[in-house]
Amino acid sequence: MGFLDKLKAMGAQASKEAQDGWSRFNNSAFADATMAACALIGAADGKIDQTERSRTAQFITTSDKLKAFNVSDMRDKYDRYCDKITADFDFGKIELMQAIGKVAGKPEQARAVVQLAVVIANSDGEFDEKEMGVVREIAQALKLDPSEFNV
Repeated sequence: MGFLDKLKAMGAQASKEAQDGWSRFNNSAFADATMAACALIGAADGKIDQTERSRTAQFITTSDKLKAFNVSDMRDKYDRYCDKITADFDFGKIELMQAIGKVAGKPEQARAVVQLAVVIANSDGEFDEKEMGVVREIAQALKLDPSEFNV
């Protein structure tokens, strides 16, 4: 199996696992962590372009994985996090990592956040090194081993 096939399989597996488990985590800390992770993945190259932002926002509003949540609230959280990281990348990243860290003591929720980050990073069919780096940072902030997610 080639590297790209392996990444796609990993993304599909993460997507299935996340869909099965996310509805159990319908709480504010998890919602904040997931939307902050989405914004960080979008900003992996140091900025969030409008195409990435729109594609991720569409995923948030149409995904079966997030159907247990108020998708309008999730979209608003995502937009706020994108605005923060766009206004000041360094301070925005600190704030987003703090939001993600709020689920660090909850291993199942933490894994679901990382799984969503992998799904978002894979959504364009290209899981590049910068996105892998962000996923590693998210996993480490959540006190998880990045190798568990093949990053």
